[in-house]
Amino acid sequence: MTGNRTFTMIKPDAIEKGVGGAILKQIQEAGFKIIALKQTKMSPEQAGKFYFIHCERPFYADLCSFMSSGAIIPAILEKENAVEDFRKLIGATNPANAEPGTIRKNFAESIDKNAIHGSDSNDNAIIESNFFFSELERIS
Repeated sequence: MTGNRTFTMIKPDAIEKGVGGAILKQIQEAGFKIIALKQTKMSPEQAGKFYFIHCERPFYADLCSFMSSGAIIPAILEKENAVEDFRKLIGATNPANAEPGTIRKNFAESIDKNAIHGSDSNDNAIIESNFFFSELERIS
């Protein structure tokens, strides 16, 4: 998977606004192939495990609460140079600083409700993909 696959998750704020399909369309139009996709909802405990890397940060409890507040769409994506290209596509964490045409500029409300998650490294893409998807749920 290294280098050619990444993980993303459309967050509850985007699902609640009804823009999940538009985000997926933008992802596919950017040349990403969807390898695995589902809609689900995390419990607060699952959100805590997924975001454990941030457990010492002051925003951790709010993040876990937000991420378990509604439906999400996790997905595994494939493209050459996937992690880096996807990070460019989603834009800066704060949509006010995101480049025009990026997912966060188009769909995010704020730094806290920023519509989408994208893995920040090849290693984290593997870990995050494995958190949500079994091998049976992936197109090889």
